[in-house]
Amino acid sequence: MASKFTELAIDCADPGSLARFWCAVLDYEVLDEEDGVVTIGPSTQPSLKDRPGPIPPALTFAAVPEGKTVKNRLHIDVNPTDRSQEEEVTRLLALGARNTDVGQNKETWTVLTDPEGNEFCVLATRHP
Repeated sequence: MASKFTELAIDCADPGSLARFWCAVLDYEVLDEEDGVVTIGPSTQPSLKDRPGPIPPALTFAAVPEGKTVKNRLHIDVNPTDRSQEEEVTRLLALGARNTDVGQNKETWTVLTDPEGNEFCVLATRHP
């Protein structure tokens, strides 16, 4: 058996604030919070625990003293599930994301940053 991708750790200045932003982006909830570390993930409601399909990874935000200085070498991509890419970008900007330019040209995705400057991409809407 191979390993499974279960969690992504993100260093940040304000774990609580950044966790709330990503909860709103991904429709996640806070799963654990202690000592400068906040973990968020899919809902733990019993009705959702038994649904089929892959389990999305948790995100863990940990407070670190240093700030972000260069472009991320690893980033999150998100896909809108119930609206257009343009509508999702507008929603994310209202939540506190910002447009950014990392050298993209005429790509089909939009690059944004979260409130602490971490880049992420909003891909085109996917349909099954």
